[in-house]
Amino acid sequence: MDFKSFLKATLPNCFKVKIIDAIDPLEDNKKIVSIKHSTSCGHSRLALSDISDPESSHCMSDLSSNAIIGSNLHIFTHAQLKVITSNFSSYNFLGEGGFGPVYKGFIDDKIKHGLEAQPVAVKLLDLEGDQGHIEWLTEVVLLGQLRHPNLVKLIGYCWEDKQRLLVYEYMARGNLENQLFRRCSSSLTWLTRMKIAVDAAKGLAFLHGEEKPVIYRDFKASNILLYSDYTAKLSDFGLAKDGPEGSDTHVTTRVMGTYGYAAPEYMMTGYLTTRSDVYSFGVVLLELLTGRQAIDKKRPSREQNLVEWARPLLRDSHKLDRIMDPRLEGQYSTQGVKKVAALAYQCLSQQPKSRPTMSNVIKILEPILDLKDIPIGPFVYVVPSFDCKSSGLDNGGNLKTKESEEKERENKVHIISDEDDKGSAREKRLSHRHKNQLKSATVHSDTYLYRTLRQEFR
Repeated sequence: MDFKSFLKATLPNCFKVKIIDAIDPLEDNKKIVSIKHSTSCGHSRLALSDISDPESSHCMSDLSSNAIIGSNLHIFTHAQLKVITSNFSSYNFLGEGGFGPVYKGFIDDKIKHGLEAQPVAVKLLDLEGDQGHIEWLTEVVLLGQLRHPNLVKLIGYCWEDKQRLLVYEYMARGNLENQLFRRCSSSLTWLTRMKIAVDAAKGLAFLHGEEKPVIYRDFKASNILLYSDYTAKLSDFGLAKDGPEGSDTHVTTRVMGTYGYAAPEYMMTGYLTTRSDVYSFGVVLLELLTGRQAIDKKRPSREQNLVEWARPLLRDSHKLDRIMDPRLEGQYSTQGVKKVAALAYQCLSQQPKSRPTMSNVIKILEPILDLKDIPIGPFVYVVPSFDCKSSGLDNGGNLKTKESEEKERENKVHIISDEDDKGSAREKRLSHRHKNQLKSATVHSDTYLYRTLRQEFR
């Protein structure tokens, strides 16, 4: 079986059209992913480079039956996806990245037998965009085989003529970049930020911990998707690569990724290891701490590169308040910040071997969720909008009687008659005090949310 026959058998397109020039003649087409790991069916997940090798000892019958790649995936027609997304209407448009535009849709058993009713995200490959067929195929191969709570779930795909589409579970809160940096969105709390960091770390640790490691290569805030409860999942695996094998210390590949997140040794030499992902994770940790983007050209020149500006301050705990996101308004764990700052400093080391593994990152981050030194905000009393008199209640919240109402009127008359000369000055003092009270009563605390999140995380 030649390579094109394998692809046709393994990833049958929607209308069984003949595959012509399906593979882009670039370096990455020879080695998209290479993972050898036992599946629940007892088969090994294979590399496309292994399949293209005529001397490979792997069983082709397993591939032709689709038992390895795409066994959990549904195959959609382009017509079905048009129905799902209301013909890719602008109303359902969610956003666009290097791969192409993404639309919200809804699927059920009527569209595809065996599917439960659920919202989905449909991603279209932009044929004139930064990514192509190889990246699309890489994503299908990886997510067709890899399942983890912190990797976005691929439901299915469509391969029809030149159309390349992917169907994912819908992540209600979009990506971390929008939640963290968009002005119109509310600020993420400290515990929410730490929960996102832990989830993302678990996703990376899973990839790195495979029998043959997978290097994500494009870890950044926009590729971290958030569920309704802020569970974080990694997405967009088009640039993922195989990790080094045997005695090799790294793999060499074209430099691809996002400036500001990519590790310096990878940018300079093309040498890629799992520690390259750790560096990118450190950048995202800095973004969570500071509320600033990795690269921001709108800031002063010395602050435009987040790592260059913030990393020197991470070692001094007395300077951490200079970099903390002001939108947190001090509502964070002081001990937690110190631990996260020290971890970020390690992750951002210029020496790859000095960076921690993602499993060690998780061990450091998870206990931070249980730290109890988060400041408690001021108690806020909401003044009732109704008048006590009209409600029939006195200031103590008790029902008024006729006697109490008459006594209240007498007191008012007494105050007016005895204090008439001092009224103006007293009014000014009361007015000034009232203004100050209003200022101090501003709601800055989300203590209740912290407690709720703690219960949910446990």
